[in-house]
Amino acid sequence: MRFILYFTLLIALSGIPAAAQQGAKEKATALLAVQTTAWNKGDIDGFMQTYWHSDSLLFIGKNGVTRGWQATLERYKKSYPDTAAMGKLDFKLLEFKPLATDVCLVVGQWHLQRSIGDQQGHFSLILKKIKGEWKIIADHSS
Repeated sequence: MRFILYFTLLIALSGIPAAAQQGAKEKATALLAVQTTAWNKGDIDGFMQTYWHSDSLLFIGKNGVTRGWQATLERYKKSYPDTAAMGKLDFKLLEFKPLATDVCLVVGQWHLQRSIGDQQGHFSLILKKIKGEWKIIADHSS
């Protein structure tokens, strides 16, 4: 009888990490949707709200490492000075891996449809729950 009770409790508790994991994946998907919406409106400032507003933010791109939220914002504005350069953004989520209860790794593809020529590549993001909100703390896009 004790074994059955223990086994039942173990099964019930094993669903908690899966539920938390699913919730984090939904939040990551929602974060990407916020980015897509802001980008497609030509709103880089809105797009950047999904990033950790910290000097410790890391962005790694084809030109190397950019440190800090402000420097990342400036990099985006320099690289995408207008809506023609920005185009229309689309993300495809490929992998989602929880690393801790408040940290996850997101891997995917990005695609910009632009009149001046399409661009595409892959990304890996590290998301962390900070003050109740999921934020990008590291972005490696290529």
